[in-house]
Amino acid sequence: MTPADSIGDERHSDTDTTLRILDAVARDGDQSQRAMAGETGVALGLANAYLRRCARKGWIKMREAPARRYLYYITPQGFAEKARLTAEYLSTSFDMFRAARGQCDEMIAACDRQGIRKIALIGAGDLAEVAALSALGSEVEIVAVIDPKSNQPRLAGLPVVRSLDEIGPVDAVVVTDIVEPQATYEALAKSWPAGQLFAPPLLRIAHDTNDRPPWDETP
Repeated sequence: MTPADSIGDERHSDTDTTLRILDAVARDGDQSQRAMAGETGVALGLANAYLRRCARKGWIKMREAPARRYLYYITPQGFAEKARLTAEYLSTSFDMFRAARGQCDEMIAACDRQGIRKIALIGAGDLAEVAALSALGSEVEIVAVIDPKSNQPRLAGLPVVRSLDEIGPVDAVVVTDIVEPQATYEALAKSWPAGQLFAPPLLRIAHDTNDRPPWDETP
């Protein structure tokens, strides 16, 4: 058993540290272990242990590169584990609610500045409720929550419907799905341009940095 199998950094849980490592690899697997350690906020030795653990489990692949270093690639299994850990983190972490409110407030404010007045939330759940709270008192109206898997008729006072076809035109859509945020984002990206498709950074969605809204900076 490696240190990463039994402990996390004292500031982060094992789940959070693993998620941070997978995030770092997904964003830039060409950076050094030292850079990844700095990005994820863990000690260099612990970052090395987690990278090796993730490789052993098949979540990432390592390839030797010049100057006695490695390149890292996240695998399909790694993306699946990243999605699972993200859902677990968002469902259990108090920090999520604090971060969610701040990010949703900023997102709604950004929509307001851009003249976006009607939006739809994609995914019923806690994050959608936080987004609904952030929109109160703003010029931005949340028309509905879209969730084909939900049986509840309303959420935070908003109608819950199964598809965008059931509502009128909206100016933008916001991903609030905490179960499969990456898949939901990728499906929407096929028909919605970057300026009309938003996702709070805490969902840890991997996408082209050139397509990110200016307020979307993943910590």
